[in-house]
Amino acid sequence: MKSIRILLFLISILFSNVYAQEADHEIHNELRTLLKGIETAVNTEKYGELKQYFHKDLRVTVVNQNIISSNDGITAYFKEWFGEGGYLISLKMTLIPDALTELYNDKKMGIVRGNGIEKYKLADGRDLDLKTRWTATVIKDSDGKWRILALHLGTNFYDNAIYHEMKDQLTQWGILGSLFTLLFGVGIGYFLRGYNKNQ
Repeated sequence: MKSIRILLFLISILFSNVYAQEADHEIHNELRTLLKGIETAVNTEKYGELKQYFHKDLRVTVVNQNIISSNDGITAYFKEWFGEGGYLISLKMTLIPDALTELYNDKKMGIVRGNGIEKYKLADGRDLDLKTRWTATVIKDSDGKWRILALHLGTNFYDNAIYHEMKDQLTQWGILGSLFTLLFGVGIGYFLRGYNKNQ
């Protein structure tokens, strides 16, 4: 029993040292909670809960390059894409920061960037995974809570599922086109050969 207490004591000291080494740990922990809250709201399809994580003067560019500039615009965006008659059934999102948020303005504003994965279920039954890059500006609001003021999401045009799908289709069409051309050429050759024999 004594050895267990000693072990727990040593572990607590270890974690205390880790937290002490991270400057502004409390701020970064709040920002981690903010990021996790956004992931959870999207992944559980509780889009109405996203408003609490964004500043009232938000400026957001989503992965399809649509612009959201109001809290009501967040709900409208998801309703358009995921509502009845929308293009998408569901979205599972993962956001991974590259590093700690860079703090400015007396630690009341910060900039953070990272990568992400957006896993879509399309209305036609297909699955689509997009690798994203994102940059966010966060601000400490008047109520003391951290919120996102600006967010930009983008994807590599040459390294995403849509591009690879189109590339595969073009390759298949190219193969089919070549086969058709070959068969057409052979057919014309036989036709001309038979025509010349009858002359």
